[in-house]
Amino acid sequence: MLGYSLTTKQTPKEGVKVKTVMVAEALDITRETYFAILMDRACNGPVMVGSPQGGMDIEEVADKSPELIFKEVIDIFEGVRDDQALRMAANLGFKGPLERQAADQIKRLYDLFLKVDATQVEVNPLGETPEGQVVCFDAKINFDDNAEFRQKAVFAMDDMSESDPTETEAAKWDLKYIGLDGNIACFVNGAGLAMATCDIIDLHGGKPANFLDLGGGVKEKQVYEAFKLLTADPKVEAILVNIFGGIVNCAIIANGITKACRELELKVPLVVRLEGTNVQEAKRILSESGLPIIAANDLDDAAKKAVAAITRK
Repeated sequence: MLGYSLTTKQTPKEGVKVKTVMVAEALDITRETYFAILMDRACNGPVMVGSPQGGMDIEEVADKSPELIFKEVIDIFEGVRDDQALRMAANLGFKGPLERQAADQIKRLYDLFLKVDATQVEVNPLGETPEGQVVCFDAKINFDDNAEFRQKAVFAMDDMSESDPTETEAAKWDLKYIGLDGNIACFVNGAGLAMATCDIIDLHGGKPANFLDLGGGVKEKQVYEAFKLLTADPKVEAILVNIFGGIVNCAIIANGITKACRELELKVPLVVRLEGTNVQEAKRILSESGLPIIAANDLDDAAKKAVAAITRK
């Protein structure tokens, strides 16, 4: 297996090259169940979800047999109570001594959930063996990105070799980058604004090449690195900067833009729309820079000018 490509439903068509093989003890399974702990917005915290129908697509079970889905809301101050764990174990179909064993596994899984700052711990299947063991045969864990500062060991295991190189580089500078197939780069702050920018570009006949989200506490260096990423994409024929400064100081953005334009010798049209905190100072910086920056009054104006800039080329 090592050195060869593995192709599954979860890999790209060309598969993923196998670099590591995990060796585990083979056990027989007499019965499979599904169990998960996840964050639920409706419950304002963690919730246990289980079904005696394990080893298959849980969404299909929920759709065809919703009565086989069991939930237990977890009080974040109390944790998983013993009666909750036993009730879930019984609902999963564990009987006799296996019920207590499954309940203990459930409580330990919640301890793990807290310990690693997980947003989801999904065990499918949580099964039983002919020898009377309750075993987590397969599991998936999602981690809270915001907890990286205290989960260094967990995040150090992330294999970035399968990630998009541009997304990986963006993450180094605390930038969120998603590549698309158009030719107008979108440089924004906030995911909602990014999606709106992509939509309005499309509305005016253009196609977004990506969206790059600066986030909140932005520094000039991040702006510079963002421009490096955008200009490295050969598909990009124009860049649209759309910043609505609340937390973000527009003057910092403006300084970053002018520095990037000069040092990277920007070759494609640049349309900039800034609004919000310190915007007048930002507009002064851009206007006095002497750079061929196309100023826009609002988002609609910016999208039209970005599309027009490509059309005129």
